Amino acid sequence: MSEETSIRLEMRNITKHFGGVHALEGVSLSARSSEVHAICGENGAGKSTLMKILAGAIVDYEGEIALGGKTVRFGSPRDAEDAGVRIIYQELNLIPELTVAANIFLGREHTRGGVWLDDRAMERRANELFRRLDTPINPKANVGDLRIGDQQMVEIAKALAFDAAILIMDEPTSALSDAEVDRLFRVIKDLRGAGGTILYISHKMNEVFTLSDRVTVLRDGRFVASEPIAEATPARVVQWMVGREIVVPVVKSASQEDKPILKVENLDLHSPRGSGRPSLHGISFTLARGEVLGIAGLLGAGRTELFEALFGASPATPSGTIELDGKNVLFHDPTEAIKAGIALVTEDRKALGLFDKMTVAENITIRKLLDLTKLGLVDRKAEKKAVDESIKRLSIKTAGRSAAITSLSGGNQQKCILARWLLINPKVLLLDEPTRGIDIGAKAEIHALMRLLAAEGMSVLFASSELPELLAVSDRILVLCEGRLTAVLSREEANEESIMHAATKFLDRGAAKASA
Repeated sequence: MSEETSIRLEMRNITKHFGGVHALEGVSLSARSSEVHAICGENGAGKSTLMKILAGAIVDYEGEIALGGKTVRFGSPRDAEDAGVRIIYQELNLIPELTVAANIFLGREHTRGGVWLDDRAMERRANELFRRLDTPINPKANVGDLRIGDQQMVEIAKALAFDAAILIMDEPTSALSDAEVDRLFRVIKDLRGAGGTILYISHKMNEVFTLSDRVTVLRDGRFVASEPIAEATPARVVQWMVGREIVVPVVKSASQEDKPILKVENLDLHSPRGSGRPSLHGISFTLARGEVLGIAGLLGAGRTELFEALFGASPATPSGTIELDGKNVLFHDPTEAIKAGIALVTEDRKALGLFDKMTVAENITIRKLLDLTKLGLVDRKAEKKAVDESIKRLSIKTAGRSAAITSLSGGNQQKCILARWLLINPKVLLLDEPTRGIDIGAKAEIHALMRLLAAEGMSVLFASSELPELLAVSDRILVLCEGRLTAVLSREEANEESIMHAATKFLDRGAAKASA
């Protein structure tokens, strides 16, 4: 097959505006069969908008799309699916109240006699998909009861269920463990080997250069470059993406000699059997004033559960001692924690962080409204000042204060959530995967902000699945495994090998219990 005839997809001069803001300006892209084509760019570059147009989710645009040389224009996602185009969104598009199988086949249910739902057939097919993904997920379980990593695997299974010719993956590994990522990569390579076209959006250069045959870069809604991966380098791709030098923050370790702002001793938290959530056992550590303390661990190690226990958001009340600024505290709900000076940016931005019916301004100031209120009315002048200062401080890209929060890219939504908590000037800032799904440029800005906050005296406790991020930003690193603290590493002691050794100390729950 010649190179010309193997071209499966062409997008020509695609232009899309939202109000006065250009999301895409004359972008062209082509992709071949048996190809993994990476789409890279900062948040707000237009990647997701371009893919939503291809997937039929956005129908009002200028330009042309051709599949196999034939011009098409989809009027809905169903039209795109019928033409062989499926998409896995970065922000999960599942219905929590329905079962796993029901979510996978929603709108395309298997039936008996064309009338009755064939639940068994759908569950059998779902099991086949999960075996292909090497992921043990119960098709009868409600999606809302699954952890976010398993929900991501359901979203992937949903896209694989109908053998699409073109599969769009928007940050598919953002919530997956290393083992799950390896399984997904095997599936992607199988799809490519079978002639499929995979359009792969990712901010992670290691993924781009491991998987891709070609990389295309967008910046500020415009096409920048497209090159075979064999001719590109990570440094060149990053330069295309950001158009500027990436500055790595200089880490100056906080003093451990002063009295700590946070002291945790023998923290225990019981999680109900069958909940899929780890329990915490005897966690003890300190957090210094002005320190950035990283938390490492595989998925299920207990990082999120630790944050919830500190923030008063855990389903059960933990036992042990938590001392904040010299006072014993054990919060029963988040309101108590917030009043005491603790803030939490959650891992799941969409479900637990955003108020999706509100504007940018409302999302930023919602925790500060009482301080911005006079005689029962919001002081709009004071609110405007607070929002404008936040937008400037965090470099939030938005059409304005009154823009819908859902109109922003994922990275800029995350910055709005950070801005919300910074307005209350917390003593301790808890960040659970703060850069998940965020591009390289925005990630560097958040890293720099963390170091700046620490330099100003704020204490930061943050969890990340990315070891390079932990090593670049942290003063010290705590490592959790199976709900236990297995290491406290200084900057000098910490490296990927020492972290992974501590993160896999207990190979299974039986070994963990035996060592207790």
